Amino acid sequence: MKIARFHQKGKIAYGVVEDTKVREISGDIFGEYSVTRNEYSLNDVQILAPVIPSKLVAIGLNYVDHAEETKMPLPKVPLIFFKAPSAVIGPHEPIILPKDSRRTDYEAELGVVIGKKARYVKESEALSYVLGYTCCNDVSERDIQKSDGQFARAKSFDTFAPCGPYIVTDIDPSDLKIELIQNGVVKQASRTSKLVFHVPQLISFITRAMTLMPGDIISTGTPAGIGPMSPGDTVEVRIERVGSLINPVKLEEW
Repeated sequence: MKIARFHQKGKIAYGVVEDTKVREISGDIFGEYSVTRNEYSLNDVQILAPVIPSKLVAIGLNYVDHAEETKMPLPKVPLIFFKAPSAVIGPHEPIILPKDSRRTDYEAELGVVIGKKARYVKESEALSYVLGYTCCNDVSERDIQKSDGQFARAKSFDTFAPCGPYIVTDIDPSDLKIELIQNGVVKQASRTSKLVFHVPQLISFITRAMTLMPGDIISTGTPAGIGPMSPGDTVEVRIERVGSLINPVKLEEW
């Protein structure tokens, strides 16, 4: 099932996507809900970011080839950091490059949307806490990342967390093709089977430290091939069975 969060005639709602239409949901997607008869063409709605999380937990250096290209040692446990919820945008919304940025990179990642409150979760039970999966782009300003010595500011500028277009349920995340396409050219290509720490491990590890809430996102790390974006670019995160997240790139104006 594909779940969309959308805007239509001044109202924001969730719906189930079926072919070229979306059927509105009544109730709470993280609890009890029903699919109504209210139906809209996808051409007549604006698809929004699938959730606004209380926190977006991102994972660093979670593909061996990415650790190698950044010349950083592979972590012995998951390397976690946070992206501000205010950085989240949806499909087709522009990524805004800071005016004084010299290098801002794309990073294609599989996003895990948490479906219920999770604390001290066993690996064997971890996937039962997942509502579904989405595409994420962990946009990163490299000069600030280097100068600050940690990731928060460099990865939390407004628009630096594109997510979407949908939450896709009932799929196995363990071996999905993941790509980043920039202006029609494939820049990143790998499979989630090459993750160092897989989804159940990440959920279990994170929930030993903090409570994950419904709607929180885990962005699971990026493969090799990261690179800079320029104003006028179009970047697409494409994940097998999950979807395609497309965003234009613009320069900040102030």
